[in-house]
Amino acid sequence: MFEKHAAVFLYAVSPVHMGAGSAVGVIDNPIQRERHTGHPSFAGSGIKGAVRHGFTAIGADEKLIGRLFGPKAGSSDLHAGAVSFGDAQLLALPVRSLKGGYVYATCPQALARAQRLLQLIGVATDWPALSAVADGDCRLVNPALLSGDKLHLEAFEYRAADQDGAKLKTIAADLAAKALPDGDAYAFFRDKLKTDLVVLSDTDFAYFAHNAMLVEPHVRIDADTGTASDGGLFYTENLPPESLLLAPLLASQTRTGNGKENELLAEAVMAQIKAVIDGKLLQIGGDATTGRGLVLARIVEGK
Repeated sequence: MFEKHAAVFLYAVSPVHMGAGSAVGVIDNPIQRERHTGHPSFAGSGIKGAVRHGFTAIGADEKLIGRLFGPKAGSSDLHAGAVSFGDAQLLALPVRSLKGGYVYATCPQALARAQRLLQLIGVATDWPALSAVADGDCRLVNPALLSGDKLHLEAFEYRAADQDGAKLKTIAADLAAKALPDGDAYAFFRDKLKTDLVVLSDTDFAYFAHNAMLVEPHVRIDADTGTASDGGLFYTENLPPESLLLAPLLASQTRTGNGKENELLAEAVMAQIKAVIDGKLLQIGGDATTGRGLVLARIVEGK
């Protein structure tokens, strides 16, 4: 039974490739996606594995790894771990804009799922309800993003309704405060998230969630010749930098079986995890040697 609950905001600093294996289609190496929404996601097991792998590198005690995450595969000392990460859901996606460079696009579905998760773990979210967003419409905070009364994202034009601006400003400010750390290094992105959050319809957002990914061509190198292999061209999909995802984090008392006096309570387990990863840069997913998979973690605890 997990006794402590928190939410982990994961902000992509670089392209992230959490692979889903091979696929039939143009993209050879796709990223993980939810089946029912098609939105990019991070499997909880992948997040936990990445945190465990880099636990000591980001400043933690190596002796705690087994107690918090469970024993290594093949170990004779079998017991459950005390930390669990859930799957990370997409909350906001950077989409190229005619004005302002890019916006943080989201949708009512993504906001509602984030609010549900935060409330389930006891984090207060007094977000006002937004009016329905029709396909082809948008809600925004910053009128400077508009050309006339239209918002241009990629090659598409959206009608900006003159409503909900104050409500969305409240939501954007709360997200910026929770998702990004304090400090000058993150000030630009906190401010931009506050002003440039745009709500599209669920349908329009799903289009960008599928088609606005970073797709890179690669060439397979022949180990013997050091040159490109014939037919070795392949395409890898990445979640773009500035994407924002949200995952649940759960903690219980450690269960090593070495006596109650040697166990850590759930509060201590959560404190250990928060002290190590909150506000820190993590590397998750593949292609670490090419700078992929850098995400900033931000933990918000529930009651």
